[in-house]
Amino acid sequence: MKQGGVQMIRVERYRGHIRNWEALCKELGVPADLSREAREEQLLVKAYETWGHEMAEHMHGMFAFALWDEEKEELFCLRDPFGTKPFYYYVTESGQLLYGTLIAEILDQPGFEKRLNEKMLQIYLSLTYVAGEETFFEGVKKLMPGHYLVWKNGELRITRYWAPQFCADEEKSLEEWADEIHSTLQNIMPEVKAKDETAESFLSGGVDSSYVLAMSDVEMSDSCGYEEARFDESGLAAETARLLHRQNSRCLITPEQYFEIVPWVMKHMEQPLGDASAIAFAIACRATAQHTKLCYSGEGADEFFGGYNMYRNAERYGENLKTFYVGNTNIMKEDEKKRILKSYDEHVLPIHLVKDLYEEMEGLDPLTKMSNVDIQIWLEGDIYLNVDKMSTAAGLEIRMPLTDRRIFDIASRMPARYKVNEEQNKVAFRTAAAKVLPEEIAFRKKLGFIVPIRIWMADERYNQDVQAKFHSEIAEKFFHMEEIQAIFDEYVGGNSDNWRKVWTIYTFLVWYEEYFVK
Repeated sequence: MKQGGVQMIRVERYRGHIRNWEALCKELGVPADLSREAREEQLLVKAYETWGHEMAEHMHGMFAFALWDEEKEELFCLRDPFGTKPFYYYVTESGQLLYGTLIAEILDQPGFEKRLNEKMLQIYLSLTYVAGEETFFEGVKKLMPGHYLVWKNGELRITRYWAPQFCADEEKSLEEWADEIHSTLQNIMPEVKAKDETAESFLSGGVDSSYVLAMSDVEMSDSCGYEEARFDESGLAAETARLLHRQNSRCLITPEQYFEIVPWVMKHMEQPLGDASAIAFAIACRATAQHTKLCYSGEGADEFFGGYNMYRNAERYGENLKTFYVGNTNIMKEDEKKRILKSYDEHVLPIHLVKDLYEEMEGLDPLTKMSNVDIQIWLEGDIYLNVDKMSTAAGLEIRMPLTDRRIFDIASRMPARYKVNEEQNKVAFRTAAAKVLPEEIAFRKKLGFIVPIRIWMADERYNQDVQAKFHSEIAEKFFHMEEIQAIFDEYVGGNSDNWRKVWTIYTFLVWYEEYFVK
């Protein structure tokens, strides 16, 4: 580590949690009684010294980091396999590399020139999130999940060290798959927090968060709800907590609170995000951070084990998937974007983001293809981005026990019929969860993290800023005003399906004002 008093390997940037730290401390000779910060820094250095660029093969958890190797005079940056923590980089005109786990770490550095990458707006209007390696800041790129970056002598080299691989094992029964999921999660849970840490757990009415809670030792669960009964899952969450003999804290989200926090969310998200649940999640993070600094969440299982209802259509889509399926959301088609955008490039198409992915997936079944697109595109661009940015901004650390290569390894070997059938999704996963949950919870129909935004945004009491943004100079810069106004008017007039289009345009305009006007 040191030579002649000089630190040979230096941790330049790091955010995350190394899950298997106890085993690594023993293997690498790092004292286990160090503070977490000192311990994880030493683990990164020792792992790099021992395994070099292959160090991530030995680590489980959520992480993104940059190490400077003084002897080799090279920078080594790495992002975890699923992209739970972000990492960004930018090469200046003078050939300097700027980098960080936040875009904010790049924006303020000498040599950075802030310009809008306008073509991303075309992608965003379809997907509602920023997919792929480019960002809305011209020249700022994401290091993608499962990749590492080496910067040496002014040259950049990016290598993919891990990619999802799938190979169905037809020998196991449903019960055997459920047993493997359950025993693996039993082994992972003690790693998720140290013995001296105290955590809480987010809880919705669904199986994923309920299973995580049941498998944990946390005493308090955290839920959010609404006054609108048909959108409110908090009653189901409270009942789950009661059945598991845990406490439950409910955060009531009002429409006033929801719209008020949108600029704060877009500022801290660093990229626009049109996922309406992100605002609710931000409010939940801020409320939860009032009484804990560590919380569990259940992301990952839907994409790994076939949790979305649309996955039931996989066989019907068949080979056509590669012509249209770009991930979990696709709300605006090209003809509509061409109509509303002042600047439209017919060569910038969302489907291009997944072209190479489909080539990699030749021969796989349709469900696996859909799942893999979501794992590599949607999870990184929307779900994990939201979890990381909002928890960080709120001063809360979130750990996701189900997002783990050992859990994914099971899913990667599982035949499609144990994920989705005609009656149920996440079949094997739910069967595993039923070992510790009542059947009515384990097999409860998926509701999703729903928000009453489609009602609220049509209400003049709450949509004043939406209307103002749709009539603003910012909107006029990018959109044909009469076209976006027609979308808004149609929505308010009763076409509630348009709410997502309105919200996606609005969140971009709010984000743009935060970063390019204020």
